[in-house]
Amino acid sequence: MVGAARLAADPNHLPVMWAQVIDGLKVQSDGRYLDGTFGRGGHAKGILNRLGPEGRLLVMDKDSEAIAVAKQMQRTDSRIICFHGSFAEIEHWNETHGGLDGVLFDLGVSSPQLDQAVRGFSFRLDGPLDMRMDRSRGESAEQWLARATEEEISDVLWQYGEERASRKIAKKIVARRAEQALTRTTQLAELIAGLLGRGDGKTHPATRSFQAIRILINSELDDIRLGLNAAYQRLNIGGRLVVISFHSLEDRIVKQFIVERAKPPVGNRRMPTNDNFVPSLREIGGKQRADENEIRCNPRSRSAVLRVAEKLL
Repeated sequence: MVGAARLAADPNHLPVMWAQVIDGLKVQSDGRYLDGTFGRGGHAKGILNRLGPEGRLLVMDKDSEAIAVAKQMQRTDSRIICFHGSFAEIEHWNETHGGLDGVLFDLGVSSPQLDQAVRGFSFRLDGPLDMRMDRSRGESAEQWLARATEEEISDVLWQYGEERASRKIAKKIVARRAEQALTRTTQLAELIAGLLGRGDGKTHPATRSFQAIRILINSELDDIRLGLNAAYQRLNIGGRLVVISFHSLEDRIVKQFIVERAKPPVGNRRMPTNDNFVPSLREIGGKQRADENEIRCNPRSRSAVLRVAEKLL
C-alpha cells in the first residue's frame, strides 16, 4: 500500500528548509532514498510524495519514539523500511548495500525532543538531566556530570560549545555536585545563569553548555564523520547528499567533507601541485539558508545551513 504517507507535509508545521531539501535530493520516482534523521517524518513525507510504487524510503533514527512514528507510517506504506539506530551505522544496514539515490541528514536535536521536558534537552523546561537521543543505551548527562573531572567538563564545554567561561562553569559544577547531585535541567541552567548572569536576554547563558554536553553524550560529531563517509560509499553515481546543520561545528565538518572531494587541494608554491585530482563530488548551490518568510514562521530555521552535493564517481 502507498496510502497515508503520501500526504503533503502540513504547511503550518513544515520541517526546516523543506522545499530546498526535497529539491536538493532530486527525487526520482523509482529511486532508493535514506532519511538518516527521521524525526517525526516531515522531510520523509516530502520524499514519499515524489516516489512511485517502485521507489523506497529507508529511514533511520536514534530515537525510539521517532522510529515508532516511522513504523506506524510503514503499516500503510510498504515503500518505507525502518532501522532504529544512528546514521553512523549505515554501512552495517543491509538495506543500504544495493545503493542509494539520495541521503538526507537533518543534524542536531529535533523540535519534539526539545519540547519534551522528560528528554532533558531543554534548559527552559524542568526535567531529568538525560539528553540521550537513544535512551536505551549509553550514559546520561547526569551520569557524566557526576563522574567527569573538572578538566574534562571544561574541555567539553569549550570544544563542543565554544563556551568562553568553560573553566568557571566546570569549577562551579564540581563544587556544586560535592554538596548536591545535579539531576535536573533547571539545576544546571540556574547554576550557569547564576554564574554568568542573564546577559542581554536574547540567548540563555546555558545555551552553549547544554549544546556541548548534548553533543558529547550522543557522540554527534563522530557520528557525522562516520555517517558522511558511509553515505558517500552507498550513494550511486548521480546520487545526492543533503545535509542541514545548525551550528558551526557541524557545518565545518560537512563543508570540509564536500570540499575535499569536490576541489583539488589548495596549492603550496613549495610543494608540487596535484594534477591528478579527479573530483568525486560536485557541490550544488553552495551554502543555502532559510528565507525571511520561513524564519518568521519557524525561528529555529534562522541558524540552519543546507549543503547539497552530487556523487560523480
